[in-house]
Amino acid sequence: MSEEKESGLQMSFLDHLDELRRRLVYSVIAIAIAFVACFALSGYMYDFLSVPIGEQVRKAEQIRRAIGGKANIDLLKEGDRFVYVFAQDEMVGGVHVPPSMTAPAKVIRRDTGLAAVTTDTLVVNKTVIPAETEIPSVFGKAVLATGAAGSGLVINTVQGAFTLYMRVALYAAIAFAIPFLFYQVWAFVSPGLYHHEKKYIGPVLVMASIFFVLGTTFAYKIAFPAACAYLIGLQIEGGFQTLINAEEYLDLILIIMLGLGIVFQIPVIAFILGRIGLVTPRILWKAWRYAVVMIAIISALLTPTTDAFNMMVFAAPMLGLYFFSILIVWLFGKPRRSDAEVAALAHRK
Repeated sequence: MSEEKESGLQMSFLDHLDELRRRLVYSVIAIAIAFVACFALSGYMYDFLSVPIGEQVRKAEQIRRAIGGKANIDLLKEGDRFVYVFAQDEMVGGVHVPPSMTAPAKVIRRDTGLAAVTTDTLVVNKTVIPAETEIPSVFGKAVLATGAAGSGLVINTVQGAFTLYMRVALYAAIAFAIPFLFYQVWAFVSPGLYHHEKKYIGPVLVMASIFFVLGTTFAYKIAFPAACAYLIGLQIEGGFQTLINAEEYLDLILIIMLGLGIVFQIPVIAFILGRIGLVTPRILWKAWRYAVVMIAIISALLTPTTDAFNMMVFAAPMLGLYFFSILIVWLFGKPRRSDAEVAALAHRK
């Protein structure tokens, strides 16, 4: 190889590195800008992300109560005194009472029937709950604390809340920047494509954004709640009190949401590869066995449990997306042609 050719190859390689550096810088800047906006709204985002665990904790406590035996409550009568143990976050007299707190109480009769009220003045986080305040959950439905307070999440460090909001803002910034990040990936690889192939950027970005939203929604509405129900059910069976570290919980749900959002890009990747002629329906169909193995591995990594049911919750949509990708390639795929071949075909028509 001559010295000029070696110099050309070296410059080409350095140009690629410079282009990669530029795209990475643009991506970091986009995430940083999104981070600033998301940090201002991180409290609302945290409340939104705490909804799935809050619902599962409340369901679990309802089951715990049912198992605990309503017959014992039915035995209480007017004038009885007892010590009530709060099983979940509740509002008593407008004050948030955390789980496991105890309160001396007695049974009184009101126009609506029996009611349980506190016999002593309680102090909860420097807030006073006067005596004779009703505890609604004894004979009726608990008035649950809203948002994060009713989710069963706890913070056990001084800087925990700040770190929590930083993580929420960072993950949210990455999620909102996903379309721009996809564009940067496309811009990096597009120099290796023909001119007519570069026109696919519009459909690709739209498809990528739609499937990312579908993936995160599936994780938020179906996959994660199913895993939570299983895990918290184990805690109920073991007789454990459900107190969940907020930072660990957010890491788990956000990684699952981002992971499934990326996994749901399978049809988008298939569209790109099929459109430029690198894969065909026949190739994808012949490789379905290998795809099942890869999907099983990815599902095992994403699933926070070790049971087959939750693994299938993650694997089933991925498998469906793979076969849907075969249909996409069949509909939109075509043999790869150079710009000259495309121009020649257009000229013949």
